[in-house]
Order: sequence, then C-alpha cells, then structure tokens
Amino acid sequence: MYTRIDGKEVSAAVRERIASEVGELKKQGITPGLAVIIVGNDPASRVYVNNKKKACEQTGMNSFEYALPEETTTEELIALIEKLNADEQVHGILCQLPVPAQIDESAVLNAIAPEKDVDAFHPVNCGKVMTGDYVFAPCTPAGMVEMLKYYEIPIAGKHCVIIGRSNIVGKPMAMLMLKENATVTVCHSRTQNLADITKQADILVAAVGRPKFVTADMVKDGAVVLDVGINRMENGKLCGDVDFDAVCEKTSYITPVPGGVGPMTITMLMKNTLAAAKQLL
Repeated sequence: MYTRIDGKEVSAAVRERIASEVGELKKQGITPGLAVIIVGNDPASRVYVNNKKKACEQTGMNSFEYALPEETTTEELIALIEKLNADEQVHGILCQLPVPAQIDESAVLNAIAPEKDVDAFHPVNCGKVMTGDYVFAPCTPAGMVEMLKYYEIPIAGKHCVIIGRSNIVGKPMAMLMLKENATVTVCHSRTQNLADITKQADILVAAVGRPKFVTADMVKDGAVVLDVGINRMENGKLCGDVDFDAVCEKTSYITPVPGGVGPMTITMLMKNTLAAAKQLL
C-alpha cells in the first residue's frame, strides 16, 4: 500500500513555520520583502506571480510587483533590477520566466545581486549549490527534499535516480541529494537502457517534461517516486511525467500531479526570501 505525498499539507506546515520566523524578524525591525518582475502578458506567468503575492501575504512578507510591457528591452529591465538591488526594503528579487524573445535572459539573471537572488539562478549561487555551502537552494529541488524529510523518508545511503538534467531541476536536485548523502545517478535523453537504471532507484525523480513517461516497468517495488512534470493532456487535464495509476501500486511513496511537488516551489521561494532578510542580522 502506497502513501500519496501531499504537497499542500507539507507546504502549509512549512509556511506556518516561515510566518512564525517572519513575525520574530519584524520585532527586530526587518520585514522580508520580495520584488517580482513580470514582462508581458503571459497568462501562466500571471498566475504564478499572483500566487507568489498570496504567499507573501500569508507569511507576513512585503510583496512588490513590477509589471512591464511586452516591448521592454534588456537594458530597461536591468536598470530596474539595479534599482531593486539598491533598495533596502527588497530582500529578494525574482524575474518571472519566460521573458519575451528580445530580452537577454542570461544577462537579466546575472544582473540580480547574488544576495537577493532567491531563485538561486545566479552563477554565484549555482556554484554555492555545487559546493554545498549555500544560502539559497533552488526552489523545486529544495521543495522535494523538504517533502522527503516531512514524511521521514530516509535519504542517506539511498540510490536516487533523476531523469532530466535541466539547470532548474535535474542538476541542482543531484547536488542537494548528494548533500543529503544519497548516491546519485542523472539520466537524460541520451541515456541508454534507461529502465535498467531507473529500476535501481530507491528514490526516483521524474523531471523530463513528457506526459506519463515513467511507466510501471521502470520502477522497482517499494521505490519513492517524485514527479516534477506538469503536462496538459488533450482533454485539458493535468498529468505528470509519471503514469500515476500504473506506477502508484509499486511505490512506497509517490507525489500526485497536481498537488504534489507544485505547491512546494513557491513555499521554498518564501523560505529563501526569509533567508535573504536574515542575512541583515
């Protein structure tokens, strides 16, 4: 019998803890503040930005939104970021991705001061994640580690197999699991005999962006399965990278989509913003 990992439950517990710490910081005259920049009118981006604003309200943080027109240039966006870098009320800065095609995404992310880079995308913070000596952990991988700990699932000494090598999920997840003393294998589109490798996983992370890619024959009995994928099927329903109905009975723990990893990402953004504000103490 498997246990469904409830991302909403874990998220609520973590946010409660964050709100308590924010309350203590406020007594010392510091209110954590998150600045979110959105360029253009992408509907999905607007939903994410609104959710981040709600999370700030829920945890007692200040929220600053900067909505820029679609035709904004790289230079204009960087000028705003430099202004926010110098703003003492702003502890975290986030530029909602994707940005319009004319904007140099790399230049924008590099312009955010590392000590305010709560997404942990700046090369300095990527390097710190690599060495295991970081203030900010990338939000989605950090959320998965938080879930494992909440459910008291052992990590040390376990074999974690990650499908996907993106800079946002796959690579940083490997680093965070190594820090927790797991043995890590990273697989990707060029991996041969993929199922032979995934069947060795005590903890299997699916971050490949293909609906129902992970099937029952790829999972060993009793494995913990974390599904990062969010894919929309032809019928309009959301599904993950794991064929949940086929795989769940083989697992000990599994995250659903929606309601699994998703709720944790913004919660860990709040945790990083709190950590950024604490650097002032």
